[in-house]
Amino acid sequence: MRELVGSPGTWGGLVLRAGQCSFAGASIGVMVSAFGFANYTAFCYLIASMGLQLLWSFGLACLDIYALKMRKDLRNPILISLFVVGDWVTAILSFAAACSAAGVVVLFEKDVNFCKRVPGFPCGMFQLSTALAFLSWSLIAASSLVMFWLLGSL
Repeated sequence: MRELVGSPGTWGGLVLRAGQCSFAGASIGVMVSAFGFANYTAFCYLIASMGLQLLWSFGLACLDIYALKMRKDLRNPILISLFVVGDWVTAILSFAAACSAAGVVVLFEKDVNFCKRVPGFPCGMFQLSTALAFLSWSLIAASSLVMFWLLGSL
């Protein structure tokens, strides 16, 4: 079978996982540095979801590094099944969190004009954190599809 870009234990897989980690970490960092984020449940959910995403992606990035260093093949049906379930769960949670945070950001920005009325309110930081969460989700969605494809081809 031809190797898919983003397969576990390859350079493509490592790049995908590193991107997921960096975007999730950046999303957390920006949101935590925004004053008053803890007053809104959607933003707290975003941090929790991105934290889970960060841990999952970091663990799999470490596994990719190990597999590359030791020249191990990670295309084992049991391992791929675990990766599929983990990727799909984290992808769904990340998408839900990013969408809920985006809904609150749109509410603040467009619907109630909260960002214009309250000077110093960190709307830009909320927007940036949400955008970074969507970028992290897009990479986990790509990983999820690759893993699902690999599972079907085993």
